[in-house]
Amino acid sequence: MAALKKVYLLLIPGLLLLQCCGIYSLGGAKVPDAMKTVTVQFFENNAPLVIPALSQQFTEALKARIRDQSRLSIVRTDGDAIFEGRITDYNIKPTGVGSNDIAGQVRVTITVAVKYTNSLDETQSFEESFSAFKDVSIQTQTLESQQSSIITDVNKQLTENIFNRAFANW
Repeated sequence: MAALKKVYLLLIPGLLLLQCCGIYSLGGAKVPDAMKTVTVQFFENNAPLVIPALSQQFTEALKARIRDQSRLSIVRTDGDAIFEGRITDYNIKPTGVGSNDIAGQVRVTITVAVKYTNSLDETQSFEESFSAFKDVSIQTQTLESQQSSIITDVNKQLTENIFNRAFANW
């Protein structure tokens, strides 16, 4: 029992020291102390299949992810980091057959081309595409009636991947 107390007495100060250093978080993001602001430009929808509100929803989802998972302030222009890009694809493909040989399940995929510029450390900048998808049943509800929740779920995956790539080097 006494040995266990000694381990805790040594472990707790070490954990507190790591936590107070400022650049590490439980989510794995490492936002440099010098980075204070970020600019998220509007992501235009250039996909062949255009969903009218998708650009706004994705852009706002990325801003929300940054607000929720970092201490960065979002500014309109000239941030220490800048996210820009465009939605390049919105794709619906059947993945399962239902009754009467009609698609019973579909996969909705969204692809976004992202350019991330880190003005404090250019080696952290990148330009790449990110894709995420959701499989949904269309046997009891139409795709259109589920579209809002599908986009929300896929945007959550996309913004997590983009955020992690920018701030956790994934």
